[in-house]
Amino acid sequence: MEDTANDQNIQTVNDSTYSHGDDMAHENSDTDEESFKRPATLTNKQRGNEVTVRPATLDSLSIHQLAAQGEVSQVAAQLSKDASLLSKQDERGFTPLMWAAAFGEKAVVDFLLEKGADPTTVARERESALTLASSGGYADIVESLLKHGVDINTYDWNGGTPLLYAVRGNHIKCVQALLAQGADMTIESDSGYSPMALAVALGHKKIQKVLENHILKLYRPTQTST
Repeated sequence: MEDTANDQNIQTVNDSTYSHGDDMAHENSDTDEESFKRPATLTNKQRGNEVTVRPATLDSLSIHQLAAQGEVSQVAAQLSKDASLLSKQDERGFTPLMWAAAFGEKAVVDFLLEKGADPTTVARERESALTLASSGGYADIVESLLKHGVDINTYDWNGGTPLLYAVRGNHIKCVQALLAQGADMTIESDSGYSPMALAVALGHKKIQKVLENHILKLYRPTQTST
């Protein structure tokens, strides 16, 4: 898509992360707005919600699908049988924690973190739980992950950081949460977009204001008592 001159160069994450197709084909788009949407890696089919003659039962779902559906008790049951599932990566490198983060399942995210899931794990294309949560607009999950030592400026194959994805999705609370914990506003994607430039290109005025206020706060002279 080449809807506007600005959108033409906005590169985002791997389209295979965001594809709605069942084959999850890798489609490297040079930037259109559509490619910067929240992750749709976990399609209904992969999430276990595919409509079939015989609906899938919870017992037939993988731990990744259960995590994406928010089934805390079922996730716990699987882990009790095989603790190694906690860090198991699927064919694309996604862990149960990543699936839960991508779908905003905070209860599962918190449970997995409590059990010792590694929030710093990255998938094949360097996707992370923090990137997925930021892209989806799940500020509560972003805050939980930031409390567990994740790299706030982690980047994917395309140079996209959590802050860039939060800006792209117009997720104000995520942007605020990331800035409050020191997210770097100067990092650019491989296509040359900084968070501010991206906000301007997409017309996200409220995000622009948040970024401007943060810059002013950073450079405001510190008042000292006399």
